[in-house]
Formats: sequence, structure tokens, C-alpha cells
Amino acid sequence: MLDGLLYFLFNLGSSFGFVIILILILMSAIKIVPEYQRIVVFRLGRLIGAKGPGLVIVIPVVDRVIRVDLRIVTLDVPVQEVITKDNVPIKVNAVVYFRVMDPANSVIEVENYMLATSQLSQTTLRSVIGGAELDEVLSSREKINSELQKIIDERTDSWGIKVSAVEVKELELPEGMKRAMAKQAEAERERRAKIINAEGELQAAKTLSDAAKQMEVSPVTLQLRYLQTLKEIASEKNSTTFFPLPMDIIKPFIKRFEKEEKE
Repeated sequence: MLDGLLYFLFNLGSSFGFVIILILILMSAIKIVPEYQRIVVFRLGRLIGAKGPGLVIVIPVVDRVIRVDLRIVTLDVPVQEVITKDNVPIKVNAVVYFRVMDPANSVIEVENYMLATSQLSQTTLRSVIGGAELDEVLSSREKINSELQKIIDERTDSWGIKVSAVEVKELELPEGMKRAMAKQAEAERERRAKIINAEGELQAAKTLSDAAKQMEVSPVTLQLRYLQTLKEIASEKNSTTFFPLPMDIIKPFIKRFEKEEKE
């Protein structure tokens, strides 16, 4: 009887162990892939393809699965020390936005697409900035970004990666160059101020010339201007008032004085 009980327990334990192993095999065979991921399946070393999203069944032990994220990746390019085309040393960094378009190629064409894209972005950033002058880098930021995006996207296309945008974030200049640019900007502002002042003087001179011609045609205008000036002086409440005396008023007295001297 004891032997029978032991035999029953042994059979029960074997059946339970078999069930556990079967459950583990089924769990390893069933893969749930989110919407933003794909799995690349290799069967005995050969590429089967990318599968998902949803429920995917693979063969345990025989199939090897690699998950690939399809969401946009924000890659920060470290600060790079670059010498521009006009021999100005600067420090610049950037950010790259890309996503995996072909999961299979991103696995079989490159060992680590994140590292490869990062290194490619760094070398491309140094190359593009080094081939441009400082003024172009400062004023044509959109052009630089477009050129960076085009070059990186072309080189990563065979990896199944699409670069959507590249943005230069910060540009650090030497202190001496900052001071020189500040002096240049100040000199430019002074030049514009002098030109505006000269143009104002020219316009004022033309206006005064036209006014003088008008006064020459109509002498009464000069007298009216004289009275207006007196009014403006009186409105200021000054303690001392200067009254300009027109030459037409004293001219007869001067002629009479000269005539008496001759006699």
C-alpha cells in the first residue's frame, strides 16, 4: 500500500512539473508588442522579419527576438570645439530628432544605431560648422540646420533611420571675439546715428532755404515771424528778454548818420 502511495505521488509530481514546463514554454512563445514597438525575429540566425504590434507567437529557443522602439528619439550632441572657415575657435552643440523607419535594417545594418547616429552627428556638426564663416553661422542658422539634417539623413537612410530635424542649440564664442563684436556693433550704431543726424541737418537746411526764399518774396512774412518770436519768448516767463531789432527799422537812421558825416 505504501508503495502504491509513493507511486501515485511520483506520478502526480511528474505531471505537475510537466504542466509548469509547458506553461513556461507557452509564456516564452507568446510576445505582446506595444503599438510603438516592433520585434525583429531571427530563426536559427536567419532574419524572419519585423513583427507587431499586438500578439506575436515565436518558437522558443529557436527564435531570437530583438525589440526596436519606433518613437522619435531626441539625441543630444555634446559640445564640439570647432574652428570656422575664417579661423575663429568656437564651441557648439546641437540636438538631433530621428526615428526608426525600418526595424530590420536598424538591427542588421548597424551594430548600435543610437551610438552610430550620435557619432555621425558629431562629425557632421564639426564638418559643416568648420566649412562656414562665423558671420554665416550666426546669421544663417536655418541654413546650417537644414544642411546638417540633409547630410545626416542621407547617411542614416541605409540603416532604416529617418532624421526629421537637427537644431544647433548653443554657440559659445571666445571673450576677445565677444568684445570685438560689441565694438563693431557700437561703431555701426554710431555710424547710423551720424548719418541720420546729417540727413536731418540737410532736410532742415533745405526747409530754411525755402523759408528764406519765401520771406524774400514777401517781406511781411519776416515781420510776422518777428512778432511770433516775441510771443514765444514772452510765454517762457523769462526775467530777461532780448528783442531783435529788424534792420529795416534802423536803416533810415544809419543812412542819415552817414549823410551827416559826409557833409
